[in-house]
Amino acid sequence: MSRIMIIGGHGKVALRLAPLLVARGDEVAAVVRNPAHAADVAATGARPVVADVEGLDVDGLTDLVGGYDAVVWSAGAGGGDPARTYAVDRDAAIRSMDAARAAGVLRYVMVSYIGSRRDHGVPPADSFFPYAEAKAAADEHLRSSGLDWTILAPGPLTLDEPTGLIEVGEDLGDGRVSRGDVAGVVAAVLADDSTIGRTLPFGNGRTPIAQAVRG
Repeated sequence: MSRIMIIGGHGKVALRLAPLLVARGDEVAAVVRNPAHAADVAATGARPVVADVEGLDVDGLTDLVGGYDAVVWSAGAGGGDPARTYAVDRDAAIRSMDAARAAGVLRYVMVSYIGSRRDHGVPPADSFFPYAEAKAAADEHLRSSGLDWTILAPGPLTLDEPTGLIEVGEDLGDGRVSRGDVAGVVAAVLADDSTIGRTLPFGNGRTPIAQAVRG
């Protein structure tokens, strides 16, 4: 059994991830900003924790994650407001990594996206640019953090039913993948230390998830 904290606990991936972890015996806490979302989290078997990670400094986040074995970052500003995108997807994410390090919580899994890199190629005039910049900065910080990190880089997310089958690699077409299968990948990498220090681009495919992520 592991104690796992999911940051962004009311997101569509997180709500699918929590019951997978609970079912295998993990103790799961899921952080939500809105108290009205606590009941949805509790229904997954996870313990809801109401906290605004955007407003917490490193010390506050250190207190939040202390005592857990792993942190999963599945939070996001949701687009629309560039300032908030940078505040959540870059700044709060980076503070959470520094907090995990300070709290001695070395295992950290980041849910990113398939195009995340410094040379992402998104033009500044594109509305997606702040998100691309924010995720690239957060992922880069994580790689140099000293944590036992895994960065998940799924393609475009769908609401299709999960298949349990993916492909990992660079030649994925558009890399479409169901949110349920992203949740399955998070669960799999938390249980597989061969994924530490790796960035995994993936989309739906024909290989069972546990086999596909194995190093």
